[in-house]
Amino acid sequence: MKTLFPPYAHPAPGLELDADTWIIREQPGDRGSLHQALGRIDLDWGSRSLADVLADVDAWRADGVEGLFLDRAPAGAGGVGSVALTVRLAARRGLHRIVLNPGVPTHPLYRDLGARICTFEGPWEAYQSWDGDGVRPGDGHLVYGVPAPLLTAARRLMGRRGAGFGLATDASPDLTPAYAPGGGAHSAD
Repeated sequence: MKTLFPPYAHPAPGLELDADTWIIREQPGDRGSLHQALGRIDLDWGSRSLADVLADVDAWRADGVEGLFLDRAPAGAGGVGSVALTVRLAARRGLHRIVLNPGVPTHPLYRDLGARICTFEGPWEAYQSWDGDGVRPGDGHLVYGVPAPLLTAARRLMGRRGAGFGLATDASPDLTPAYAPGGGAHSAD
């Protein structure tokens, strides 16, 4: 399973990073990692203007990232058009690795975009009772706020649920600022 580190979590010191590790960067600029970096673009559930989104795409392309993490992506049929256009224009600019993060299952039309989809992002408590309706094997799961003694159990549950990429972390977007020291994370093996 690929490991994806969202902006609110970063690799723990000493964690071996490899080609199956993606690190999402919040802003273009200094590359803190030689590993696969994805530039984060906030789609604001589809309400951002295409011009603003494309300006972000161009900034990330100039920065040299390997792809994009389209965060807070819309999940309904009404948002497919703008997301599809963003994905196509990013590919024309050489950014072919795209991860959509609506954090919930999407309308089936999103499956035709050629992007990976993160169909769960939420706290450990919600993940434990999540029924997984609308997901497919290989989708991404971002599970945060996992008590440290339960991280291995969370990774195993992700595997049983067919996650192709993701992260189980004791960090939380509500408690840990992006890339703040102390927001340790553990990969989903």
